[in-house]
Amino acid sequence: MFAEFMIRAFLSGLGVAILTGVLGCFVIWRRMVYFGDALSHAAILGVVGAIALHVSAYFGVIALALILSVLLFTLTSRIQGADVILGVFAQTGLALGLIGASIWGRGLSIEAILFGDILAVGWHDIIFIWIGVAVILGIILWRWSNWITATLGDDLAASVGVNAKHESFYLAALLAIVVGLALKIVGALLITALLIIPAATARRFTSTPETMAVLSVGFGSAASAIGLWAAYVFDWPAGPSMVATAAVFFGISQWRSAV
Repeated sequence: MFAEFMIRAFLSGLGVAILTGVLGCFVIWRRMVYFGDALSHAAILGVVGAIALHVSAYFGVIALALILSVLLFTLTSRIQGADVILGVFAQTGLALGLIGASIWGRGLSIEAILFGDILAVGWHDIIFIWIGVAVILGIILWRWSNWITATLGDDLAASVGVNAKHESFYLAALLAIVVGLALKIVGALLITALLIIPAATARRFTSTPETMAVLSVGFGSAASAIGLWAAYVFDWPAGPSMVATAAVFFGISQWRSAV
């Protein structure tokens, strides 16, 4: 019988897997990998800011991630070489966040920030995460058709009355919120992996957006559950175990497609 902390870890991991599974499809379709990476790295500053202001880490990370998403979206939509800008933001945000943690974050675990601390999640965290899951899934369902249309092309979107830039901004903002929710669970260095790997795995088995999203959630949820089981049995770090399991699924999908 699993201990209560494992049940809490599973529920929180499942919530994150659902959100990253769906949004990860758009990250791949729209080639926003660097964008998500920059957000996750720079969001560490939100943890430090929350500590300095004595507010919840969730609110600090989400607030900063939203500000950064606006800034990054504005810059990358106007300037060529967006990957360079995103790379600079990612590494600078990580560096400044770690410096701030060393100055103001006494007692703060750098390892937990980088790799998450899913085993320390409390019931209040789970409630917050699942409220976020319900709200964000509702927004995704509401904007799904517009986002798919905008992903296919700006001209096509304009022809049916969809403002592609606005839809892209809404998606970027939602991605920032998910990064904020997931930071405590899997850490800054592993969030991007959960956004990319399950969706990339699902893409090998389907040709429709809806089915890919469902399969992506399935692969992410399975990776979360199996990774937590491996961490419990073999005393491995939980977050990296989840990502490693997702990578195994991806490897199997590649092998299957090559056979």
